[in-house]
Amino acid sequence: MEGTGLVLTVILGILLRLGIPIAATILFIYLLKKLDERWQSEAKTQPVLPGDLVLMNQGCWDVKGCSEEMKKNCEAFAHPEAPCWQVFRASNGELLEKCVGCEVFLQAPLPATVTKQRRISL
Repeated sequence: MEGTGLVLTVILGILLRLGIPIAATILFIYLLKKLDERWQSEAKTQPVLPGDLVLMNQGCWDVKGCSEEMKKNCEAFAHPEAPCWQVFRASNGELLEKCVGCEVFLQAPLPATVTKQRRISL
């Protein structure tokens, strides 16, 4: 009988030692997924403010003095929904050196930020 009680005590100790952290991790993951789903649904329903809109790429080719042939071959001209410096980003996501000093980039308005208090409810 003593051997059985000892084995059960060891098994219970192992389950508690491993079970509680695993259960807490699973609960934490579940709560984070719920929070992420809530934030995604809020992002879809919130209206977009004028300052939040992606800047149109109007005028980039005018500032640089591009010809009609250059415009036809230009990626920025083909994607007017995004600013030219976003179109020409390096493969690692960094801005190109020529874009950082460009007049179009320097004159672009900063996006407006809106802050409001939120309650977190799970």
